[in-house]
Amino acid sequence: MLFEDIIYGPIHSRRLGLSLGVNLMPRHGKLCTFDCIYCECGFNGNQMAERLCTVEELSEALEGKLKQMSADGVKPDVITFSGNGEPTLHPDFEAIITETCRLRDMYCPSAKVSVLSNSTQLFRADVLRALMMADNRILKLDSAVTGTMRLIDQPVNTELTAGRLIELLGQLNGDFTLQTCFLRGDVFFANPARKGEYILGHVDNTTIAELSAWYDAVEKLHPKEIMMYVIDRKTPVETLEKISAEEMQTIAAPLIEKGFNVQVTA
Repeated sequence: MLFEDIIYGPIHSRRLGLSLGVNLMPRHGKLCTFDCIYCECGFNGNQMAERLCTVEELSEALEGKLKQMSADGVKPDVITFSGNGEPTLHPDFEAIITETCRLRDMYCPSAKVSVLSNSTQLFRADVLRALMMADNRILKLDSAVTGTMRLIDQPVNTELTAGRLIELLGQLNGDFTLQTCFLRGDVFFANPARKGEYILGHVDNTTIAELSAWYDAVEKLHPKEIMMYVIDRKTPVETLEKISAEEMQTIAAPLIEKGFNVQVTA
């Protein structure tokens, strides 16, 4: 499922309410530092040559949509940066967030500006500044175990570790929402030792060992909110299993008991 416009929706988000979406990535393909096996946009393609929108194009499209919604008597609960890949990859991301906040203040001051990110660009000062301008920084950590994180998220940087992601997230001193997708299933993975060969493997971030590491990471990072969710739409790997609502509540229970703000979507 790809978004072919800079601005799309509004849509009713399971987690955010009436959400007006912003896509800064290619309109006809996906550009991301992850290649998640559950991504509703599908797997990455060679989209680097496709021109990304400019700050001016974003401003024109967003202002036009906000004017239309105001005329219709409908205002978004949130303006959400997501779209076809990792929004913080846009070279003018900081200027775009600045302009979005300006337009939000003008047309719908009660709306929140939210950014859904995979956390990989948090080493950049401009991205950190931009994220701190947003109201909601919703940042991914699908596993605190490096091997599982790599199987689920398939980072383009094959040297990336879960520890490095946790280190990057720690810069925010808990002022963010941690987002984790829980899943399991049998998946064919590329064999790093033999090009063109695939290996059948099992991925599961709900095991005792996985959850123990994830709980430790949550306690270390102490995010202001935790969003736990399951696969809901068609995924590029069709053998993935949707975790039940009952199991999700069981996973969330220890954190709720410790006073964490946990939102479970199952």
